[in-house]
Amino acid sequence: VQLQASGGGLVQAGGSLRLSCAASGRTFSTYSVAWFRQAPGKEREFISAIRWNGSIYYADSVKGRFTISRDNAKTTVHLQMNSLKSEDTAVYYCAADKGVILSSLRDPSVYASWGQGTQVTVSS
Repeated sequence: VQLQASGGGLVQAGGSLRLSCAASGRTFSTYSVAWFRQAPGKEREFISAIRWNGSIYYADSVKGRFTISRDNAKTTVHLQMNSLKSEDTAVYYCAADKGVILSSLRDPSVYASWGQGTQVTVSS
């Protein structure tokens, strides 16, 4: 599946942004979709995921601030980011794949499809 990520930008600390990940030509009904981020000089970090069955998972660093959701048509996954901090600054990527087992959900290497990345910059 081809993915298109959008919604990044520059925001002040405490502000909000909403990222979107759109599937091209098919739905996410049988896919797990995850968001990762990568800051300069750091490894790609798991942020959140929504599995094909609707179950949702978050990294501890964003729990309570970020919300992942999927639209009813299952063609777009959103990441609502509130109470943003300077440490949230990174390039954000969405990823998708079928058959991702729960124990591998946070591992970027199991995802075959990736969006192009969208920059999120939080100024303090």
